[in-house]
Amino acid sequence: MNTPDSPSRTTSGRGRTYDSVVDTIGNTPVIRINRLAPDGVEIYVKFEAMNPGGSVKDRLAISIVEEAERSGALKPGQTVIEATSGNTGIGLAMVCAAKGYPLVVTMAETFSVERRQLMRMLGARVVLTPKAQGGHGMYMKARELADTHGWFWAGQFETEANARIHANTTAREILADFDGRRLDMIVTGYGTGGTASGLGRVLRKERPDLKIVLCEPANAALVASGVPQDRAADGGPATGHPAFVPHPIQGWTPNFIPLVLQEAIDGGYYDALVDVSGTDGMIWARELAAKEGILTGISAGATFAAALAQARAAEPGTVILAMLPDTGERYLSTPLFEVFPPTMSAEEEEISASTPGYQMG
Repeated sequence: MNTPDSPSRTTSGRGRTYDSVVDTIGNTPVIRINRLAPDGVEIYVKFEAMNPGGSVKDRLAISIVEEAERSGALKPGQTVIEATSGNTGIGLAMVCAAKGYPLVVTMAETFSVERRQLMRMLGARVVLTPKAQGGHGMYMKARELADTHGWFWAGQFETEANARIHANTTAREILADFDGRRLDMIVTGYGTGGTASGLGRVLRKERPDLKIVLCEPANAALVASGVPQDRAADGGPATGHPAFVPHPIQGWTPNFIPLVLQEAIDGGYYDALVDVSGTDGMIWARELAAKEGILTGISAGATFAAALAQARAAEPGTVILAMLPDTGERYLSTPLFEVFPPTMSAEEEEISASTPGYQMG
């Protein structure tokens, strides 16, 4: 932190230029939490909003497309299709725009409007599916469209490219950033499960004493239910999961257990499974913004809430890393921002009235 006696900040550039926006994906910063961490415990966050598309799903998007290009599964100019709550769609839209592939996204109508608009601005077409059908409905619509039109199915919930990119990049970045330093615990939620499975593959071997905590919504604790997921022949969900009910933590826990996450479950890649309420996710997303200057979304707030609970129960000296998946600007039309009125608050009115000029009529 700068003090009055410290030199002014300067920058010197990265020492390189980039051939494409996709080359800027990854190498996101790990940031210390200063005002919200309890005394004696260090909390850090890996701020995935610093990816060019604003979320951790940029990693998945580039991995899906480039793996398919290498294998020949994705042909030049072929349309890509995916079912997404938003962040994967935004990441894919960015990658497809940069590489010249048309993209169609299916998305349940319940997800935030700004996500649809961001994808459309990046050139994608967005097909909405009914609220009542949940994540399984948008998934099945995408499969139907892929089969009918011969489009390339991205398959974020099943593809090996998902966990692989997190093993090859996210886990390696964490190892490098904490090389020679203490790190006791990583806390992460799950959507597809790629982060949990990718981190587990590497960190179980490289740092076996490191604990991994997996989080899910309190009212949709699919993994904690112990009920196995019905699967189709390709590993996709045959039906929605019976333990699912709608929850406000967008990006966490669709209404099925993804095949990618199943690796983490079967492999015992996590040491604890905790649930978090949507309310706590919103509270701590707001606190991160107001107290640390870190603008992030509900799922990140929920992950941080779980990390903070672990920190409060930890021994002095413990070091914890929380994964923050995306930016808060993706949630402007959601309840996360409903506490901030578009007009002035009473306090702001009072500030305005404290001087005579330039007041609203």
